[in-house]
Amino acid sequence: MKKRIYLFSKGVLKREGNTLCLVTDKGKKFVPVKDVAEIHMFGEVRFNSRLLEFLTINKITLHVYNHFGYYMGSYYPRRHYNSGFMTLKQAQHYLDGERRADLARRFVRGSGGNMLKNLKYYENRVGGLSDVIGDIESLLLEAETVGRAEELLGIEGNMKKSYYRAFNVILKKEGFTFTGREKRPPRNRINALISFGNSLLYSTVLNQIYHTHLDPRIGFLHTTNSRKFSLNLDVADVFKPILVDRVIFKLVNKGMISERDFREEMGGILLNDKGRRTFAQEFESRLNTTIKLGGRHFSYTRVIRLELYKIEKHLMEEKEYEPFVSRW
Repeated sequence: MKKRIYLFSKGVLKREGNTLCLVTDKGKKFVPVKDVAEIHMFGEVRFNSRLLEFLTINKITLHVYNHFGYYMGSYYPRRHYNSGFMTLKQAQHYLDGERRADLARRFVRGSGGNMLKNLKYYENRVGGLSDVIGDIESLLLEAETVGRAEELLGIEGNMKKSYYRAFNVILKKEGFTFTGREKRPPRNRINALISFGNSLLYSTVLNQIYHTHLDPRIGFLHTTNSRKFSLNLDVADVFKPILVDRVIFKLVNKGMISERDFREEMGGILLNDKGRRTFAQEFESRLNTTIKLGGRHFSYTRVIRLELYKIEKHLMEEKEYEPFVSRW
């Protein structure tokens, strides 16, 4: 199975023969290119056009994050699964208000369904979450009655506000109190964890889109506008509760991450290099976890790819898209 490579050190990334070579002050580290699916670059790493040509030939995406850990953009190799037919289908569904809203509603169902799985799990363990569960169930019912994608995005935002209220019940660690979602910059440690995890998921989904006929620029719940990509945001919303939030719950409640793994900067709180490494390692483990679907076992990485194939079938009007909702 090909790997995701996370680079946190300063250095130079280059091609040596048929391998990727990272040169740092500690020496050289080699990775055979055949083992690499995507690269996530956090450190101050230099590279040249020869490396990009090498990544293009081997169909490897490169995701770049800034000093604060925010996703900045991707080097997306020349599309090798280009499909004018699929792009037209996406555009048709986007321009048709009713069909766009239908798809947007399905993403909201998936997002809310997976939030409820987390909440009901912790309600059974620690209690105190029935009000939040009721709020999200009511918002999901409301989503079935509205007819515009913009309204559905607002409903999903309200679901997240309710859902995040549960974090102070779920997380039982001093120093990890959640007071509301703040992004740029995060004002507390939980916000820093959410922002970093979401960035990893956005680029992970984008990489999976690259291996399908879908165009990442045309989303449905999130408006297609001047931003480069939006479809990955739609799909990521379905998976955030089970791939990002569950990682946060585990890292905090099991003491795998502590106050020492953060730094204060520019009026906010951010993960330091050690904290990023710890999060990325656990996120990678989560992506590689296998679950049983239809009598077969798939990693979560593969489940994301299967989700995209379901969206393709919906756009081609072969089978209506039903979002993935965890069974546990």
